Amino acid sequence: MTDSLVVVCGLPGVGKTTVAETIADRVDGRLLRTDVVRKEILTDPDYTEEESRMVYDELFGRARATIEGGDSVVLDGTFQDEERREKAASLSEVLDAEFRLVKVECDVGVVKKRIRSREGDESDADFEVHEMYRETFDPLARDHVTVDNSDGLESTLRQVDEHFPTSATAVGDASV
Repeated sequence: MTDSLVVVCGLPGVGKTTVAETIADRVDGRLLRTDVVRKEILTDPDYTEEESRMVYDELFGRARATIEGGDSVVLDGTFQDEERREKAASLSEVLDAEFRLVKVECDVGVVKKRIRSREGDESDADFEVHEMYRETFDPLARDHVTVDNSDGLESTLRQVDEHFPTSATAVGDASV
């Protein structure tokens, strides 16, 4: 089986991590989150563009090492800039890994409620950050899968299953 590099992108609070964790299970890959990397490499982040560059550079370095080690990787981050999404695609090409892009979306009212109820989450993004990113998020120019995370976990998992079937599901589909 070919190793995969999957990017799960979207605005803060839409449920990227839930989707990314599920996909990482499906592809038997390592999950790398920008929120976690940021806190590992920056003691008191200011969320500047320079810090963002450092976080994504570290994320890509870890992704490279993971794939070179023979494993798939799922990258969980906003990836608001087309340039960063293309950098991930180029990295997968250089490493001869399958590239998949997943955009997670969610109704604004649901996002607002989820962000308010966050506890112990690695993300520091509040609803103002969500709104700011919504204004500056570059449109996706490449083929991608969209997962709508507005209707609860069961609906979200069904959508992920459609695009990332488990081995049992894939075997079942093959025998039909």
